[in-house]
Amino acid sequence: MSTDLSNYRKSYEKHELLLKDAPANPLELFKRWFHEIDTSFPDIEANAMTLSTISLDGFPKSRIVLLKEFNTDGFVFYSNYNSDKGQAIIANPNVCLSFFWHSAERQVIIKGIAEKVDAATSDDYFLTRPRGSQLGAWASNQSEIIADRDVLNNKLKELELQYKDKDIPRPNHWGGFLIKPTEIEFWQGRPNRLHDRIEYKLNSDSSWTINRLAP
Repeated sequence: MSTDLSNYRKSYEKHELLLKDAPANPLELFKRWFHEIDTSFPDIEANAMTLSTISLDGFPKSRIVLLKEFNTDGFVFYSNYNSDKGQAIIANPNVCLSFFWHSAERQVIIKGIAEKVDAATSDDYFLTRPRGSQLGAWASNQSEIIADRDVLNNKLKELELQYKDKDIPRPNHWGGFLIKPTEIEFWQGRPNRLHDRIEYKLNSDSSWTINRLAP
C-alpha cells in the first residue's frame, strides 16, 4: 500500500526572523514568541512540546509533554521518574525539546541537559494539580504493561477511598525535570523553502554565540 503525498504544498509567508532582531539571550526571544503564540492562538496548547530522549534500548524516542515553567535556567516539565522517558533521562540526560507552532509557521528546537528539580519545587507544583491528576500520579505505573483499562479504574477507586477528605501527597517517583539549554534554534517559515534559522550556542562563560543557518 502506498500513499502519494508529493503534492502536499504550503508556502510559509507570515513572518520573518532577521539576525539583527535576535536578542543576546535566546530565552528572551523564546519568551517573546511564546507570548505571541499564547495570545494570538488561544485554541492551541502553546506549551505542548516534543521531548526526545535516547531510550535504554539505544533508540531515540519522542513524545509530547507539557512545558510547565521556563526561566533563566531553562525549561521545566513533570513526569513519573520510573516511566520510559524518566529512566531514559536518568541514564542519558542529553535531550531535545521542540515546539512546532504551525499557526505562526514557527519552530523552536532546544538541545539541553536534563536534571531533576528539587523536591520542594515538585511538591509546590503537585499541590496545584487537580485532585484527579494527583490521584492519577499514584494510580499509574507509567510505561508498564497492564491487562486492561480496569486496572487503572480499580486502582483509582481504591485511591479515592484511601484519600477521601485527605490531602494527597506527592509520590516520590513523580516530579520535575529542568532542561538546561546548550543550543536553541529558532525557525521561521519563509517562501520558497528559504526559511529563517537563527541558532544560539552556549559558551563556557554563559554568553551565547548567534549564527544564521542556511535552510
